[in-house]
Amino acid sequence: MKLEIAERAARAALAHAAKLGVAMTVSVVDEAGNLVVTLKGDGTGFLTTETSRAKAVAAAAFRRSTREMVELQKSHPAFWAAVPAISRSQALPSTGAVPIVLGRHVIGAIGCGGGSGDEDDECARAGAAAVG
Repeated sequence: MKLEIAERAARAALAHAAKLGVAMTVSVVDEAGNLVVTLKGDGTGFLTTETSRAKAVAAAAFRRSTREMVELQKSHPAFWAAVPAISRSQALPSTGAVPIVLGRHVIGAIGCGGGSGDEDDECARAGAAAVG
């Protein structure tokens, strides 16, 4: 994950949040879950930097959207409830993050925090779309 790609995704997500009128924090991680960039929007809560990063880590680790993970929690609640503990709070399978795919390869993930789950997911998808 190059910094330029991460910044493009994060800025697209923030621009989408502005259109929605939602204060948002955006984090982008590489394919191994290492933080590349976090942009904290004005007026966001102090935990949004951590939740947006942890959502992105989960999306990168499992190579799927955290919205899908929330659905999977319904059929496998014990596993998904244990993910934050197993990952030492590094991964949060809560709606608001998607993998970033370039070509056919997952190169990282983008996570958003500050809005509702649906708003976070919509902004993350807008950010990922700006890359592909």
